[in-house]
Amino acid sequence: MDSFEDLGLSDPLLEALAAEGIERPTSLQEAAIPVLRRGNNLLLAAGPGAGTLVAWGAALLDRLTPEGDRPRVLVLTSSAENAQRLAESLQRLGALSGHSVAALGSPWVLPGRAQLLFGTCADVLSAVRGGDVDLGSVEAVVVDQADRMEKLHGLAAAEAVLAFLPRDGQRVVTALPVTAGVSDFVERHARRAPVVPQMPADLQTGTPSPYRGTLKYRIVGEPKDEGCLEMVSEILGADARHVLVYCRSEDRAADLGDYLTLHGYDSGAPGDPSVPIWLGVQELEARAAAEGTDGVVVLSHDVPADPDSLDRRHGRGRGGHVLLVPREVSHLRDVSKRTGYKLEPSPPRSTDSPGDLEEFRAALAKAVEDEDVGPYLLLLEPLFERYDPAEIAAAAVALLRRKASPSPAPQTPTPDRARGATPPAWAKLFLSVGERDGLTAKDLVGAITGEAGVPGSAVGKVEIRQSHTVVEVQEPVARKVITALNGTTIRGRAVRADFDRPRAHGGPPRGRSPRRG
Repeated sequence: MDSFEDLGLSDPLLEALAAEGIERPTSLQEAAIPVLRRGNNLLLAAGPGAGTLVAWGAALLDRLTPEGDRPRVLVLTSSAENAQRLAESLQRLGALSGHSVAALGSPWVLPGRAQLLFGTCADVLSAVRGGDVDLGSVEAVVVDQADRMEKLHGLAAAEAVLAFLPRDGQRVVTALPVTAGVSDFVERHARRAPVVPQMPADLQTGTPSPYRGTLKYRIVGEPKDEGCLEMVSEILGADARHVLVYCRSEDRAADLGDYLTLHGYDSGAPGDPSVPIWLGVQELEARAAAEGTDGVVVLSHDVPADPDSLDRRHGRGRGGHVLLVPREVSHLRDVSKRTGYKLEPSPPRSTDSPGDLEEFRAALAKAVEDEDVGPYLLLLEPLFERYDPAEIAAAAVALLRRKASPSPAPQTPTPDRARGATPPAWAKLFLSVGERDGLTAKDLVGAITGEAGVPGSAVGKVEIRQSHTVVEVQEPVARKVITALNGTTIRGRAVRADFDRPRAHGGPPRGRSPRRG
């Protein structure tokens, strides 16, 4: 299916999706949206990375008119952070469709009056019992990541919330994997709910899919751009000629291209021999453009949404790498299993020898088996409300390794570092142009390199705010850039440039929060 318009969504919602760069539905969205628009229950056997939020979010925004000042959709999440993140993402669609969105457990104006309300079971129960939220008008409830909710708290709290809801409401459950406990919950509270996607017959019978290749993955932080930069540097440093980086939308590809260009890695369309980075969105077109070129390594910046997407990017022996955030691990395992790919972790470069790392893993495994870890689980339980257990374990290992080896933390490699040069310090500059002037990162880098005569590698992070911009440049050229830019015009606006300094009264420095989140 080529567009969301084929699914019958309303014009305002189509406009909102297009504004977010979401133009083509994934196979999950194609299967789920028609079911949910008819008001049916549904079990989405999928996790983050598959497009679950748009699958149920777009369908419910389309089905329910934006009216009333009480919640009509309730979304139960495993943590307050997830509630905040999902609410912010869906608000971008709701703003154009006319729906109001809010989350409990974080600062939102009058959450009890929002038409779509997000929150943990505990926060929802507290708000209902305190009289802050009335659930009598709820027409649909979404239990997001029910498997994770079951692991952290059990599903009893979700059942307690359902007791406050009208019995005839729509029920949507997402889970990966679909455990026995989740299946029982769905059977009792979302009867006759179809499952999307259906598991292939061979997997239902336990027959493994034919082996089709090995795929390396690396878990990185958000946003993924920094992890992508590090991976690109490593791949090109291993004598690859080009890296074909797949992104899910044109907007995301453009933002990533700006970021890589700022660090000296030029990017362009697949097949362009003059640049090392090829940015692909339409998978079949990108693959065709790269055919016949030697030394091309494939990297998925956005995890493939489904088995077909994974195979189009990494099939036919191409292999390659996938970048993940922790919550996407289950999704990649699922699609690789469905497609027949073996997964292999690709950890960041380390000064430890393979033997040292294997010895450390063995020591951890022995501690799990031999030590009394119960008291530590109680200590960490509050963190499980906020973070994935895998993230907490990784953070604990990082702290332990840092304590054992107090060497400086590894830095993100740049082209200069790859050649063994000592990187210079960075200085932050304040510029009096910003988002309201239509400024883009490319405009700014072009002005700096053109007016000051410095290379693009001398420009670091760009933070474009509404009224101004903060940009990092290498310290030796900072004054040269300030002198060159003062009095020039960018986007028709005269520029004032200076070193970025803290605000008066002890406020935070200007440009503290980056534009890209």
